[in-house]
This record gives sequence, structure tokens and C-alpha cells, in this order.
Amino acid sequence: MSQPTPEPTSLTRTERLDRLPFTRQHGKLLGGSGIGWALDAMDVGLISFIMAALVSEWALTGTEVSWILSIGFAGMAVGASVGGLLADRIGRRQVFALTLLVYGLATGASALAGGVGVLLVLRFVTGLGLGAELPVASTLVSEYAPTKIRGRVVVLLEAFWAVGWIAAATIGYLVVPAENGWRWAFAIGVIPALYALVVRRGLPESVRFLERKGRVDEAEAAVRQFEESAGIAAVPSTPVPPEPTPPKWRELWRPGLRRRTAALWAVWFGINFAYYGAFLWLPTILLNSGFTIVKSFEYTLYITLAQLPGYALAAFLIERWGRRPTLITFLGVSAVAAFAFGQAGSVATILIVGMVLSAFNLGAWGALYAITPEIYPTSMRGSGAGAAAAFGRLASIAAPLSVPPLLAAGGNGLVFGVFAMAFGLAMVATLFLPELRNKVLTET
Repeated sequence: MSQPTPEPTSLTRTERLDRLPFTRQHGKLLGGSGIGWALDAMDVGLISFIMAALVSEWALTGTEVSWILSIGFAGMAVGASVGGLLADRIGRRQVFALTLLVYGLATGASALAGGVGVLLVLRFVTGLGLGAELPVASTLVSEYAPTKIRGRVVVLLEAFWAVGWIAAATIGYLVVPAENGWRWAFAIGVIPALYALVVRRGLPESVRFLERKGRVDEAEAAVRQFEESAGIAAVPSTPVPPEPTPPKWRELWRPGLRRRTAALWAVWFGINFAYYGAFLWLPTILLNSGFTIVKSFEYTLYITLAQLPGYALAAFLIERWGRRPTLITFLGVSAVAAFAFGQAGSVATILIVGMVLSAFNLGAWGALYAITPEIYPTSMRGSGAGAAAAFGRLASIAAPLSVPPLLAAGGNGLVFGVFAMAFGLAMVATLFLPELRNKVLTET
């Protein structure tokens, strides 16, 4: 007769978190971070609908549209790199709240813009907040999620992106076509500034970060909250030495990390180029194909709704297959769907292929956000995730700028053929990433 496993007499605080089931506290963290994530997506999505309206109202050229779309991603590149570094120095929660405040206020102010110049400045500032928020939120959630379900929890966080983009598509369909509707759409974007107060007061700080900074009493209190939620008694904690020096970006390229950093940056570049090039221009491309603005927005909404089953499938497979097989599969299907979308001629084909592209592209995003924080140790987890996101933003700057010349040179077929190649690049780079399913997050 087997003997029951004795209770451990001493565990690190991160081991105490890893042994927990999914609790109400995890749900609160996931929901609180997810709302911020959805608001981020809503802002990014809204600009694609607003640009389609401003093309008529402000008589914008394709180049001006490209710059308005790209300038936000320039801000996101800066925000992601600086935000990740700050998250490792002053805390995940602090930076998360600050980013919501910055991009919420800048988006609200955009409702008053009277010309392209002012809008460009405000979109850059908005991008600063947007870029910093995503890697910081995924890092915070990843550090609290139990090992066995960490990937699934992060994919569920990323699924809030679909909620935000669907909200953007709904606002685009119902609000933007009205007189001054684009201004009201921007005004709605001020909500994140208000939500920043909730984040600052309601979400926990990372236990790993608190320990590294020597704030052990706060770390212990945070762990106890989650243990009490699970009905599990505390055990004595093994002490963790404080972090000796702040992390530096060059450490991402030290031996043992440089290969995974290079591969990760390539994946981020490819998926950013294909996703933002396709989906930010989608309403305008449909409009230029002869559909009315209302029909263009309606079809975009249908295509956007397909993101939800894509995330659900990725959340299921990422703990069954693993991170790498899931990401490779979703990127491969995205590549095929992107090429097929460029050849689509009928409404039915556009909708069907567009929904497949939407589902598998966003499922790939979910897998990527699960992988990214896992491959770096605690001291540089925020910096590593932020740097990868920042490099990816270079592609999201280039992608909107590339669409007008590609359209002129070869139409939709060439545009989406190039996006298919970008997905292919990301798929190949994924082969060089480590598989960390059921592995504990490293500390050093």
C-alpha cells in the first residue's frame, strides 16, 4: 500500500505559487489584466476604421494614411523597450497602470485633432503607452500562473485582444460612419485612463519582482492571498537573495540566450509585419474593392469575430502539443490563408478565407505571448519580452507603409503574398525556440 506524499517543509514562494490550482485570485488577475489588454486592442483596431472615414473627410492620400498608422507603431516600439526595462526596475503593476493612463489620455485627446500633424503627434504618444502595456501584462500573468497551465492562462489573456478588436469593429460599424463619428470613437478610447486606477489598486505586484528587490513581506502577503484562495496552508519559504544589479539589454545576447533572442525577434518581426499590414488596411482595402464603407466595416466585423475560436483552439493545444508545435501550425495555416485571401474574388471567399486567416493568425499571437516571457530569467523577463515586442514593432511600422506601393505594383495578390512570406519567416524561426511546456520559470 502506497504511503501518502508528505507535505514539504520548505518551498520557495514561486514553488508555492506553482503548486496551486487555478483560483479565484488567478481569475481576478487574468480578468483585470485582460480588460487592459482588450482596451489596448480596441485602440489599435479603432484607428483602422477611423482612417477609412478620414480618407473621405480629410481627403487623405495613401501615404498620409500609412504614416498615421505607422507613427503609432513607432511609439509602440519605444514604449515596449522602455516599458519592459522599467517593469524590471520599478515593477510590473506600476508600469501597467502608467501605460493605460498614457494611451487613454492621448487617445481621448485625438478626438479634438484638427489635422494630420496633430494626429501624428498624438498617435505617437498613444503608441508609447500601447507598446509598453502588452509585454508587461503578459509577464505579470505568466509569473503568477501555475506551471501546468501557464501557457493556457497566457493564451486566455491574449484572447482579450479579440474582445477589444471586436469592440473596435462594433464601434467602427455603428459609430464611425455617423457625422463626426470618428471623433466619438476616439473619445471612447479615454476609458483606459480611468481603468488605470483599478489596476493600480486592485492587481498584485509580481512576487518574483518583489523578492528580487528585497521586499519579502509584500511578496509573502501576495503568495498568502493566492494560497488562501485555494484553501492551502502556507509553508516556510526558502529565502531568495535580492537582485544585485539592474538588468541590462546586452544580457539578452549573452551565451545561452543569444540564439533564443535572435529566433524570438525574428518571429515577432514576421508576425507583426503580416498581422498589422493585413488587418489595419483591411477596411480600406475592402472599401477600395468597391464595397461601401458600411459593408466594408460589416465584413471586417465578421472576420474579426473568428478570432475567438482561434484563441480557444490555441489555448487547448498549447498544453497538449506544446508551445512550439502550436505556434508552427498556426503560422503555417496563416501563411496559406494569407495567400488565398489575395486571390479571393467573391464575397463568400473573402469572408471564409478572411475568417480562417483571422482565427489562426490570432491563435499564433496567443502562443507567441505564452512563449515570450518563459524563455528569460526573472531579472530580465520584462526587458526580454519588451525588447522582442519593440523589435516586432519595427515591422508594424514598415507594414502599413509597404501596402500602397505593393497594391500599386501587384494588387491584393502581391500584398497578401508578401504577408504569407512573413508568416513563413516566423514559422521557420520558431523551430529555433526552446519548448518549455511544464517547465518552471527560471530565476537566473
